[in-house]
Amino acid sequence: MLRIYDTLAKRLSTIQPLEPGRVGMYTCGPTVYRDAHVGNLRSYMMADWIRRALEFQGVSVHHVKNITDVGHMRQEALERGGDKVIAEARAHGMAPQEIARHYTDRFLSHERSLNILPADQYPKATDHVPDMIAIIQDLLRAGHAYAVAGNVYYDVSSFEEYGKLSGNTGDQGLREAVRIEPDPLKKDPRDFTLWKLGEPGRDLVWDSPWGKGFPGWHIECSAMSLKYLGARFDIHTGGVDNIFPHHEDEIAQSEGFARGPVVTTWVHGQHLLADGVKMAKSAGNSFTLADVESQGIDPLALRYLCMTARYSARLDFTFTSLKAAQRGLLRLQNSVWEWGRLPEANSGGESAILEWEARFLDRVNDNLDMPGALALSWKVARAALPGRVKLAALLRFDRVLGLGLADVAGRYEVTEETIASVEHRSAHRRNREYDEADAHRIEIEREGFVLQDATGETRARPKTAWERREDAWPSISSSSEVESLIDRADEVDFTIAIVASNYLDDARRCLKSALRWVGNSAVEAVVVDNCSTDGASEWLEERAKTDARLRVIHTDHALGEGAARNIILRQARGRIVVMLDTSVEVTGDLCGPIASILADESIGVAGPFGLTTSDIRTFHEPRGRTGDVDAMQAYCFAFRRSCLADVGLMRESFRFYRNLDIDYSFHFKDKGYRIVADPGLPVRLREHRVWSALDEDERDELSRKNFTRFLARWGKRLDLLTSSER
Repeated sequence: MLRIYDTLAKRLSTIQPLEPGRVGMYTCGPTVYRDAHVGNLRSYMMADWIRRALEFQGVSVHHVKNITDVGHMRQEALERGGDKVIAEARAHGMAPQEIARHYTDRFLSHERSLNILPADQYPKATDHVPDMIAIIQDLLRAGHAYAVAGNVYYDVSSFEEYGKLSGNTGDQGLREAVRIEPDPLKKDPRDFTLWKLGEPGRDLVWDSPWGKGFPGWHIECSAMSLKYLGARFDIHTGGVDNIFPHHEDEIAQSEGFARGPVVTTWVHGQHLLADGVKMAKSAGNSFTLADVESQGIDPLALRYLCMTARYSARLDFTFTSLKAAQRGLLRLQNSVWEWGRLPEANSGGESAILEWEARFLDRVNDNLDMPGALALSWKVARAALPGRVKLAALLRFDRVLGLGLADVAGRYEVTEETIASVEHRSAHRRNREYDEADAHRIEIEREGFVLQDATGETRARPKTAWERREDAWPSISSSSEVESLIDRADEVDFTIAIVASNYLDDARRCLKSALRWVGNSAVEAVVVDNCSTDGASEWLEERAKTDARLRVIHTDHALGEGAARNIILRQARGRIVVMLDTSVEVTGDLCGPIASILADESIGVAGPFGLTTSDIRTFHEPRGRTGDVDAMQAYCFAFRRSCLADVGLMRESFRFYRNLDIDYSFHFKDKGYRIVADPGLPVRLREHRVWSALDEDERDELSRKNFTRFLARWGKRLDLLTSSER
């Protein structure tokens, strides 16, 4: 039977159902104000593997997964009255119920795409407010809670075992976790909200004995788990970020209400990192399943990737690793397809299958060792066994793995017309008419099929969406994947460097205007298509076919601004690099004046939009100022390519563009170069839609994080400032 790490017991525990042959399992589900990111989805896959492992061994699992359609995601947001569902609804001019319904449907669709078995119930928080009120009333009667001015708080001091899940029992630790000023209505800063009085004008409020208000975040899970699974159930799952305060508070509520232990085993999945850091919207690395599918990658490749690390270990999600998982999944699918076309195996295969199955279960039952289970599946695939035996074994394993291997044959079906074309080509091969056979292969592959010649037959299958996309244009996942040409000699006079992240009209206007005014200069334009989804990718490819000066480099996901620009810096071949933002329109000869400024080798950077500062903390635009400045804005940022050997590349920790240009300017200043502004350079600024598309809070948060990085590096370097500003 499955042995798994119990966060509460701090040890591996064997799942021993409270009711023989039946397990009750509760999973903290999504808050439906936006798509779950792939880190969230990893946690749901962990729960799915637990369920599949138990059901594979004959245990029935009753699975409940809540839908949080009241969106106070953290205690501090709750105490401010904040509700993310309401905020998102207002931003889109929709009712909160519409937003919740939309993202609930999206979540269920994503679960289906990932082959996550549907839960038996998906209870919604808004449908269970009366149940929450009933629990709160009981906690008040039992002395575990108190009401003040329409709010109800849980009295942490009344529950002696508070902190037993997380170990967070000290007052100071609790204060730090909450990160807000203490609520003056609380008896103790550690106490948490069970019911909150609704502020005037709030959309979602319910009648209660304490007035119109709304429930706390934690109480919903207590209400729904107890209602659907009873006062004792076997497994509760979630991510490690749920341990404190959410699950710690849930234990206090549920056990205070049930008058004893409720959950037997607590299981928590570790974070999924993105390029080495925790996923977060504010970091710009909160990837969703839509980001995966936009690259033609099978969602099951994400499932495959998540099986390459233990659920209890952090996994670094990169699109490089995701594409490797896609290739591994495709090889496994191709093998299943091949074995499925073979004649039935002779008798005797069942004993071999049972032997491998026992080894497979040893791995699964060892704290859900999915990497070991996947590795053993590949051992079977490569074993000296009949193909049909290997197929039968893997199809059994896949009841746990969940890679949809039983569906491969259906996905690989081809039309009678394609079968006839393949047979026609095979006839040419049999007649040794190889030129004709090759011509037929090219035609069949052009129509979107893969041909595989095997002993005695040729097979055809449809190309996957990923293969079709890779055929159209290859893509990269990081700046390190492109060759660095920095040490090579200049090949042209200028490199026009542009990063296009959607906004096709802007990218088209910027590129066309820049190339229109280059005169007789030898110019190349290098454009990084930073995972555009609005037709910019296709337009750039078509333009490159008719303009030899243009090179397009596609990324397979939206890279951070620093990384995207470094791709161009590594690939540039021009003596002078002119970085342009897509919000810029060139209105005259830009290259000539820039070349004249940069002829002075004491000058490192030239452009029209300079910035000055006296303290490295406040920068301003000196209107109309020509001459030395402290930084150059990236709308138009030009320098000699030879400086790269001295200055280096941009810092890729700057995922957002804001303040990256100031940081890079100081790289030049640190090497002794001057930065010179000429406001008369012929460029016109249009709307900067990357900026205007963000709400004010996002702008502030992203800008602040980048400026903090800048100050950490340069905050004490007043010696670098232009003398007139000090």
